[in-house]
Amino acid sequence: MVPGEENQLVPKEDVFWRCRQSIFDEMKKKFAQIENAAEEPRVLCIIQDTTNSKTVNERITLNLPASTPLRKLFEDVANKVGYVNGTFDLVWGNGINATDMPPLDHTSEKSLLDTNFEPGKKNFLHLTDKDGEQPQIAEDTNVADDSVQDRFIGPLPREGSVGSTNDYVGQSYSYSSILNKSETGYVGLVNQAMTCYLNSLLQTLFMTPEFRNALYKWEFEESEEDPVTSIPYQLQRLFVLLQTSKKRAIETTDVTRSFGWDSSEAWQQHDVQELCRVMFDALEQKWKQTEQADLINELYQGKLKDYVRCLECGYEGWRIDTYLDIPLVIRPYGASQAFASVEEALQAFIQPEILDGPNQYFCEQCKKKCDARKGLRFLHFPYLLTLQLKRFDFDYTTMHRIKLNDRMTFPEELDMSTFIDVEDEKSPQTESCTDSGAENEGSCHSDQMSNEFSNDDGVDEGICLENNSGTEKITKPGLEKNSLLYELFSVMVHSGSAAGGHYYACIKSFSDEQWYSFNDQHVSRITQEDIKKTHGGSSGSRGYYSSAFASSTNAYMLIYRLKDPSRNAKFLEVKDYPEHIKNLVRKEKELEEQEKKQREIERNTCKIKLFCMHPVKQVMMENKLEVHKDKTLKEAVEIAYKVMDLEEAIPLDCCRLVKYDEFHDYLERSYEGEEDTPMGLLLGGVKSTYMFDLLLEIKKPDQVFQSYKPGEVMVKVHVVDIKAESVAPPFSVRAYLNQTVAEFKQLISKTIQLPAETMRIVLERCYNDLRLLNVPSKTLKAEGFFRSNKVFVESSESLDHQMAFTDSHLWKLLDRHANTIRLFVLLPEQSPGSHSKRTVYQKAGGDSGNMDDACERVKGPLGSLKSVEAILEESTEKLKSLSLRQQQDGDNGDSSKSTETSDFENIESPLNERDSSGSVDTRELEQQIHTSDPENFQSEERSDSDVNNDRSTSSVDSDILSSSHSSDTLCNADSAPIPLANGLDSHSITSSRRSKANEGKKETWDTAEEDSGTDSEYDESGKSRGETQYIYFKAESYAADEGSGEGHKWLMVHVDKRITLATFKQQLEPFVGALSSHFKVFRVYASNQEFESIRLNETLSSFSDDNKITIRLGRALKKGEYRVKVYQLLVNEQEPCRFLLDAVFAKGMTVRQSKEELIPQLREQCGLEVSIDRFRLRKKTWKNPGTVFLDYHVYEEDINISSNWEVFLEVLDEVERMKSMSQLAVLARRWRPTELILDPFQEIVLESSSVDELREKLCEISGIPLEDVEFAKGRGTFPCDMSVLEIHQDLDWNPKVSTLNVWPLYICDDGAVIFYRDKTEELLELTDEQRNELMKKESSRLQKTGHRVTYSPRKEKALKIYLDGSSNKDLTQD
Repeated sequence: MVPGEENQLVPKEDVFWRCRQSIFDEMKKKFAQIENAAEEPRVLCIIQDTTNSKTVNERITLNLPASTPLRKLFEDVANKVGYVNGTFDLVWGNGINATDMPPLDHTSEKSLLDTNFEPGKKNFLHLTDKDGEQPQIAEDTNVADDSVQDRFIGPLPREGSVGSTNDYVGQSYSYSSILNKSETGYVGLVNQAMTCYLNSLLQTLFMTPEFRNALYKWEFEESEEDPVTSIPYQLQRLFVLLQTSKKRAIETTDVTRSFGWDSSEAWQQHDVQELCRVMFDALEQKWKQTEQADLINELYQGKLKDYVRCLECGYEGWRIDTYLDIPLVIRPYGASQAFASVEEALQAFIQPEILDGPNQYFCEQCKKKCDARKGLRFLHFPYLLTLQLKRFDFDYTTMHRIKLNDRMTFPEELDMSTFIDVEDEKSPQTESCTDSGAENEGSCHSDQMSNEFSNDDGVDEGICLENNSGTEKITKPGLEKNSLLYELFSVMVHSGSAAGGHYYACIKSFSDEQWYSFNDQHVSRITQEDIKKTHGGSSGSRGYYSSAFASSTNAYMLIYRLKDPSRNAKFLEVKDYPEHIKNLVRKEKELEEQEKKQREIERNTCKIKLFCMHPVKQVMMENKLEVHKDKTLKEAVEIAYKVMDLEEAIPLDCCRLVKYDEFHDYLERSYEGEEDTPMGLLLGGVKSTYMFDLLLEIKKPDQVFQSYKPGEVMVKVHVVDIKAESVAPPFSVRAYLNQTVAEFKQLISKTIQLPAETMRIVLERCYNDLRLLNVPSKTLKAEGFFRSNKVFVESSESLDHQMAFTDSHLWKLLDRHANTIRLFVLLPEQSPGSHSKRTVYQKAGGDSGNMDDACERVKGPLGSLKSVEAILEESTEKLKSLSLRQQQDGDNGDSSKSTETSDFENIESPLNERDSSGSVDTRELEQQIHTSDPENFQSEERSDSDVNNDRSTSSVDSDILSSSHSSDTLCNADSAPIPLANGLDSHSITSSRRSKANEGKKETWDTAEEDSGTDSEYDESGKSRGETQYIYFKAESYAADEGSGEGHKWLMVHVDKRITLATFKQQLEPFVGALSSHFKVFRVYASNQEFESIRLNETLSSFSDDNKITIRLGRALKKGEYRVKVYQLLVNEQEPCRFLLDAVFAKGMTVRQSKEELIPQLREQCGLEVSIDRFRLRKKTWKNPGTVFLDYHVYEEDINISSNWEVFLEVLDEVERMKSMSQLAVLARRWRPTELILDPFQEIVLESSSVDELREKLCEISGIPLEDVEFAKGRGTFPCDMSVLEIHQDLDWNPKVSTLNVWPLYICDDGAVIFYRDKTEELLELTDEQRNELMKKESSRLQKTGHRVTYSPRKEKALKIYLDGSSNKDLTQD
C-alpha cells in the first residue's frame, strides 16, 4: 500500500459522525412524512376518458392525499393515459352539471380539498378535449433506453388478442397514434391484418437507394393504364408518402389493390421471400419496353454453374443458371448440429458431392457409368445480394412443418471473393452442356433459382451455351474478386413458428449509417446489439434440444449491398426529383392537407342520435345528426330538417329540436330563447357518446310549441270510452312529481274537456300492472310516477264507478287492451272464405254477459253484416255438434266421409245468404280495429320443408273428413291416457340398436316441444285445462300484397294472447271450414321458416304483434302421436335421399304396424307398390342411413321418437335379412384401380363385428381371394363420394384391427360405407392429358352432387399478383 493511501480509505472520525447524523435526520424526516400521510385523508379520483370511442368505457383510478395540488393531479393523469399535459381538460362528472362548471385549472397550486374534492368518496371526472382539440399523444424521448429498444425489436402483441401468433400491432395503437410522425423521421406502414411480410419488404425496397431512385425515374402514363391497377405507380405513391408524409404510419391498401387482392388476401400470411420473387416478376412484366425493363436483373440477379465432372476422364457437363437469392440451409438433413455462420452455409452450398456406387454418372465421353463430382459454382454475384436462411423444414417423424431456431451468425461485412469459381478461369476442352443427372435438395436449379427472371425467357435450362459466352462469363470472376466486399443493410426477422408468426425488418440507413427497426407502424432506433439478437439460438447450452428451447425471433432474409463507391448511390434530393415526382409530391401533400382538415372538422363535429315522428307516415324515424360544434341551434334545426327529409311534408318553422330520452320516450327539456347558442355548448361539448338524444318535434301550423322544463315528467294519456269499448290513441301532457292527483285531474280536464269530478285515472306502472289513482291528496311521486308514464282516463256517469276496480268493466277493458295482439293468418285454398268480420267476447262458463249496446249494423263495402254473423253462428253450432258426434263415436272409426261432407255443404257462404234474426248469444260485433299501415304487410314465402308439407297434405291428411286412422292400429292411444316420456332425442332414434335403449332416463333434446302431457294437438274436451277468464277474438279479411298465392286468403285477427291454442283453433273453424282437429297451425318466423304449433294447452303468450300464421288442412295429432317425415333411401342413385310423405307414428306402435299404415299411403300418394316384407324403416341422421328398425321394435320403448322426426324407407330386393339386434348391416362398394371405377353398393349383413367375417363376406360377393382383399372405411357423409383420383392413395386401406368397433374404424351401427379392392390390381397409369381431363370430369361430377371431401387439410393459398388488377380466380381450384 502506498503511504498516505490509508488516510484516504478510512474517513476521519468527525466526518464519519457528521455523515451518520445527516442520515438519521433524513430518516427521521421520512418517517414524519409517512406518519403525516397516514393520518391525512385521501381523495379517490375516477377519471373517464371521453375523447375517444375506444377509451370511453375505460376508467383511470387515482388515490391521492387531500393536500395534493391540482397541478400534480393533471401530471399523474397525463402519465397514466399517455397524453401531453396541458392538451386536455378535466371536468366534473358527478353531481355537478359539466356544462355549468368550467374545466379544472391544470396550473393551479390549490389542493384537492380546496377544489371541492370530497375525501372518502368517489370523485368522478371526465377527461375531455381542450378547446375542441384532441389530446396529444406523449412521445417516448429516451430512445436509447434498452427497454424501449426491446419493445420495438420484438413482436408487438395485438390489442385485445389472446394467444395470437399470426400478427402483431402496437399495444397503444389507435387512429390518433398514426397521425404524428415518429421521432426518427421515418414513416411506418399500417398492418391490414396479416400483411407484416409485405410491410417488411416494402420498407426494405424503400430504403434501397438504387431501387427507389430507379422507381422515381419511371413516369406513369395515365392514358395507357388505370392508376388503380398500376403496380409501379402505386409503389411510387407509397414511396413518396413514406418520404414526405407527416403521419406516423400510412396504409398499404392501394398497393395491395393494384396487386388484384381483395380484403380476404389481407388475412393470408405468406413467405416474404416468395413475395419478393412474385413482386419482382410482376414489376418486370409492367416495365417491359421501358428504361427499367432490366432493373431487377441489374440489381438482384446473379449467375452460377451447375456442373457434373467425370472423375475418370475429366469430362464436364454444365449449365448456367440465374438466381435472385441464395437459399442457405440452417441444419443439414439428418444432422444434429446447425451451421454456425452464414460463411459455413455458403461453403456447404458450393461443396460438391461425389456420385458413386448406385448413383454413378453416365459419362458421354467414357460411354459408361463413372464416379463423378457434382456441384455448384458461383460465376457472378449481384449488386444486391439476397440470402434466405431456410429456417422452415419438415419433420418426417412427426409429419409436421417445423421452424429451426438454431443460432446462425452473419457478419456486417461479407467477403464473397472466397466463394467465386476459380477453376473456371481455365476452360476445359471437354466442357459441354448437358442435363446433369442427380439433383439434390441443396442444388439451386432454374426452377428453384428464378430462371424466369433471366433475359432470355424462352431459353430452356438444358440448352447448351456457346463457347464464347462461356469464356465471357469466365473472365468476370477474375475482375470481380478484388471488389466483392458486401455490407449488410437489411435483416428481415421472423418471430413465431412454422404455423404462423410476425415479420419485421431491421434496416440500416445509408444516409446516417444508423440501424432502425421497421415494425409495421412503429419505427425506432436500434443498435448493433439488437441485430445480434436476431442470430437465433439460446443463451445457454442445451445440447441436441437447443433449437426447441431457442428464441423464435430470428433472421430469415439478409440483404447485402456491394461496397463499390462508383456504384453506391445516394437517395435523390427533393431538388433532383423528376418533374412528375414533384407533381406527385405536391398532389399527395394537398390530399394530406385535405385529410387533415377533414379530421379537424370531424374532431369538432357533434354526432348524436336524432329521432322524429313523421307527420304523414306516423312512424318514428331514427337517424344521426352531425353538426359542427360552432353551428347554432337554428342552423342545427335546418340540418335535422333536411336529414329527416321533411321538405315536402311540413314547413321548417313547424320544427324544433328538444332534448329527448329515447329509452323512456321522455322529452327532457326544450331550448326556448337559445336559437343562437352554439351546439357545442348546448350538448356539453364534442363527445364520442351522449347520454341523451335529440327529437325533431313537429307541430301543426296553428299550434304553439309547449315549453318543456327540466324536472317535469311526461304522461301519455289514453282516453277510454266504456260504452264503445274503445281506447283512443295517446296524447301527451307535462306534470310535476309534487303535484297531487286532484291537481293532475284538473290539468287533464283542461286539456281534453272532461269533467274532473267523475274522472277515473288508471296508471300502468309496468306491463299489465294497473293502479287506480283514487286518493286525491297523494302526489304523483307517491303514486309511482317516473320520467315517462302511461295513464288511462275515463269520465262517465255509469254505475261502473261504484264497483271494485278489479271487478269493474273499466279494468276488464284495460286488461283486454293490454293483452290483445294482432296476428295475420293465411288460410288454405279450400277455406270457405274470410269475407266477414267476427268478434267474440265471452265470459268463462258460457255466460253471454249483458252488453250495454246491442249489435249494431256495420256499414261497409259488404253491406249489412248482421246476417253474416248469424250464418257464422249457425255454422259454428253445426261444427260443434259434428265434433260432439265424432267424440261419441270414439274409437269405432266408422264415421264416413259423406256424412261430414254433407254437414259442410249445409254451411253456405256469408255473401249468399242473409239472416234477419240478429240474435247473437255469445258473440258481439265490434268496430273494426284499423291497422296503422296495412299496405306495408308483405306475405312471406315458405321454406323448403314446408313445400314438403304441402306435398304430403293428401297422404296422412287425406282423412281430413273421414277419420280413417284406426285407433286399434294406434294401440288404443285414445282410450286411455298415455304418459309421454319427458325429453325425446330427435337425432338419436336409438343411440345404438345394440344398446339397451330404454334403460334409464332418456336424454332431453327439445323440452319446448316434448313437455310431458302437452304434446297432444287434439284435446277431446275441446277446451283448455287452464281456461282464461275472458276470450276475445276478432277476425276480419285482409288484402295482402301479391305473391301470397292464388286462392289463398288472409285474416287479420285481434286476439287475447292468454287464450290457449285449442281455443284459438276453435275460433278459426268457421274461416277454415274444418274442425280444429282437422287443420294444423304453423308459425312463420323471420327467416320464412315455418314450425308447427302443437301444444294445445299453451297460450298464445309467445306470439307478438304482427306475427304470421299459416293454416294447413290435415289431421291434427292426438295425444302420444308424432308427425314423421319419410324419405326413400336409394343407395345407388345420384341423389340417394328423396322425400316421400308425412306420416303419423304413435307411442306404443310397433314398426310393423307403422309399415302396415304406410303401404296404402305409399300406393296412393307416391305410386310405390311394396309388400310389407320387401321394405324396411331405418334411422336417418341428415343424409346418413343408420340403424335398421326391426318389425318388433316399439316406438318410445326401443326407438326414441320426437316431433318432426325423419326416417328412411328402403325398398329391398329380397326378404329382410336383418332379424336380430346383434347383426350389423354395412354398405360395401368395390374399387377397381385398373379401370378407375367404382361398382354399385351391395349390402352385407354381418353376424358380429369381426374383421375376418367382413373379409369373408367381401370375398364371397366379389370372388377376390381372401388374402388379397383390402378394405377401407368411407369418409364424409353418405354416399362418401370422392374423386377416383384420390381413392387409391387417400383412404386408410387395410387397417390393422381385428374388430370393426375400434379405432380407426369405429363401425358400431348399421349404414357404414366400406370400400374394398383386390390388392393385386395395379393402378392405371395416366398421361398428363388424361389426368387433367379426368380431374375436370371428377370436379364437375362432385360439384353437381354437392359432395365434398371435408377431411382433407386446408391447403395453403398460393401467393399471386394479378397484372390486370383483378383476381379472376378459378372456381375449380381450392
